[in-house]
Amino acid sequence: MARTVLRLVASEQLAQGATAPNLDMYLPLVVLFALAAAFAVFSVLLGPLLGPSRFNKAKFQAYECGIEPSPQPVVGGGRMPVAYYVTAMLFILFDIEMVFLFPYAVAADSLGLWGFAAATLFIATFFIADIYVWMRGGLDWN
Repeated sequence: MARTVLRLVASEQLAQGATAPNLDMYLPLVVLFALAAAFAVFSVLLGPLLGPSRFNKAKFQAYECGIEPSPQPVVGGGRMPVAYYVTAMLFILFDIEMVFLFPYAVAADSLGLWGFAAATLFIATFFIADIYVWMRGGLDWN
């Protein structure tokens, strides 16, 4: 019943000279997404075809991570250094901090003094945690 009424209203509006919604403004966005997808597919498919496939000793060496590659899994073959996990956790903490601070930065004017106090408390909490990690040597990479 409701669909029939909506169709009648839409047909009356079109008969009175109203035009259908104009979707031309979305065309550049659709073209951009299509070009991005085409470039991604093109790069993935063309890379192995055109890239060099010469294997040498240097390609099998560790690259900047310091852990030698081995055919055994890391779980049974040895321990990972704790510094990798600490760095990953600090990175996640800084990301979470930024996720919570961006909305405050956008709406800082409308939040007033209460918003400023809440953001200050939030930043102070993270600052105390950062000092704790620094004093414990979590930022030293040895």
